[in-house]
Amino acid sequence: MPQQNEPLDGDTGSAVDTPETEPHVPKGRMLASMAVIDMTDNLPDSDEADAAVELVVGKPLSDVLFESLDLPEPIQKAVDNMGFTHCTPIQALALPYTLKGRDLTGQAQTGTGKTAAFLITILKEFLETERHHPTSPRAVVVAPTRELALQIADDANALSYYTDYGVVSVFGGMDWQRQADQLDRGTDIVVGTPGRMMDYMKRGILDLTHVQVVVVDEADRLFDMGFIQDIRFILDNCARDRQTLLFSATFPFEVARLTRRFMRDPIDVKIDADQITAATIEQVIYHVAEFEKLQFMLWLLEEEKARKALIFTNTKRAGEWLAFKLYHNGWGAEYISGDIPQKRRLRLIDDFKDGKIEVMVATDVAGRGLHVDDIDLVVNFDLPEDAHDYVHRIGRTGRAGNRGKAVSLADERLVQHLVEIERYIGRRIKALVPDDEMFLRDNSPSYRASQQDRRGGRGGGGRSGGGRSGGGRSGGGRPGGGGFNRGPSRSAPPRADSQPAQEASTADGPAKKRRRRRRRRKGPEGGAQPTSSPESSPSGGDTDS
Repeated sequence: MPQQNEPLDGDTGSAVDTPETEPHVPKGRMLASMAVIDMTDNLPDSDEADAAVELVVGKPLSDVLFESLDLPEPIQKAVDNMGFTHCTPIQALALPYTLKGRDLTGQAQTGTGKTAAFLITILKEFLETERHHPTSPRAVVVAPTRELALQIADDANALSYYTDYGVVSVFGGMDWQRQADQLDRGTDIVVGTPGRMMDYMKRGILDLTHVQVVVVDEADRLFDMGFIQDIRFILDNCARDRQTLLFSATFPFEVARLTRRFMRDPIDVKIDADQITAATIEQVIYHVAEFEKLQFMLWLLEEEKARKALIFTNTKRAGEWLAFKLYHNGWGAEYISGDIPQKRRLRLIDDFKDGKIEVMVATDVAGRGLHVDDIDLVVNFDLPEDAHDYVHRIGRTGRAGNRGKAVSLADERLVQHLVEIERYIGRRIKALVPDDEMFLRDNSPSYRASQQDRRGGRGGGGRSGGGRSGGGRSGGGRPGGGGFNRGPSRSAPPRADSQPAQEASTADGPAKKRRRRRRRRKGPEGGAQPTSSPESSPSGGDTDS
């Protein structure tokens, strides 16, 4: 297993001071191994693609040495300390142009080293030019999530160790005034999410009219999250005479239109357009009935024995349900979403990096901010409805040159999206049907009953009402006994578009009767009074600002 990285230093938006001792630099954080697989008009079988992967794992990432790029001494020394010798493919293609001041668009999936590419470019520009304004930032990096902003700030701190440049990270969920005061004191690099950044700009606290380099990272996700207008506002208010770098795993129409409007004759760099997903990731699809997905999930976690597993659901409601079920089946599972308070969210991420949390359940937006190099297993508990989301999800594993595995569960409702996914990534995914032995008994209490108890103030059924009592993984079985045998229990996750399957619980009976009585009531105009079920309501969106 790869060695786990240490957590972020807890940066909450403060200027990054130069440490007095040698900085901790996770070796390989911004490196990744990629293979080039020759693609034909026909999609290759997964076995053929996997065979090509084996030929490149462990080989140099590219033939380009950082020493050959003629980097300024402070940058080269920091790169050496971080253990980097060879450039990744995206770095080898992009740096010869960006170091000369050219605008550039780079298409590569996450974990391929693009962060180092634009940070090295920024620092070289600083070292070779004069500051245009005594306090205004000289570079700005826009990121879709708070966690990614912190990660970029951490990497900027490591690469600028032998300089005196400062970094300020700004994002929602943290002390607004504290971040504003740091901007007032002046800094060199501002990294942040578009909402908070635009807020400071409109209040006159953040002035970008003197920036020399502008970076838009993960532009496709910014567009997916509805930030495209914010990006236009930020770019419209930046210095005209600037270098603009834009990186994205995919290039939908709106992102392409951004490049035409705000960039000057950009160089387009792509890492093997046909190889959309990293070759270090083993991909598997299991065809599982929706009501059996939880039992299969329990088997999969036992089988893979992953030190860190990241599981994606399509809705927040389903994520909460799954985390509850896994926790009460003995797994150290937590759920993370965009509406969790920022301090708790960062603490959960740090605990996940430290290995204190073995299973993290997330939606697409929340999972996007998880930049952990040693995630062994990514599971699409719900097959994503968008092929782009599939690429971004599985890109959480197989990072920094490590091998990873991505398992997707295709049920009867979501399997229709598989064709689009395979067409987009340019290969067929190995498909399997699980045997009867690949389902374990669900020994968790009723999620519905626990939610009703919590709302009623009775306190039972949830984590505070007993948690893992009745055994656990260390006791050789699941909570409540039952071992690992497949049983009659059936439980389906809550869905946004229909009423979920009911779980066997005596507490459900009265609830059903109450709902039937409510439906018979008449509204003021003689129509039926609208009602809602606690598990049938659609989940809300995750946003970062």
